[in-house]
Amino acid sequence: MFYGEYQHSIDRKGRLILPAKFREVAKTNFIEKLFITRGLDKCLFMFSEEEWRNQESKLKNISFTKQQSRTFNRLYFSGATEVIPDKQGRIIVPQYLKDYGDIKKDVVIVGVSNRIEIWSKTSWQEFYQNSSATFEEIAQNLLDEPGSLPKSA
Repeated sequence: MFYGEYQHSIDRKGRLILPAKFREVAKTNFIEKLFITRGLDKCLFMFSEEEWRNQESKLKNISFTKQQSRTFNRLYFSGATEVIPDKQGRIIVPQYLKDYGDIKKDVVIVGVSNRIEIWSKTSWQEFYQNSSATFEEIAQNLLDEPGSLPKSA
């Protein structure tokens, strides 16, 4: 649903404009409300309301008797906030989430199928630089399993 990599900036009023392609996807799929929370690798995760409810359902089925489960859920859900883009497709990212992601002004917004990730430009460049060299190796390890993507002819 959400694909691509886009460079944007947070304006002086603290607003972040969503990429036009993502606004188009939201409009086509009747998505009005989004949820942002702490993601992994120091980025922010943003979900449509429907996908957020799916994630919430999965995570609340994890046993709360396990310490790691409680810790993860506390950090994940306490960081969550609901946002509704304005008519220009702008949202306000709360300061505590910007602090978590080390986001100042320049950001990279990445579509990762069912979610959107918001990265500080510096963190994204570092992640990309450290990960792109192993892309093929990762693909081989993940995709050479039964039920993975079909092999080309």
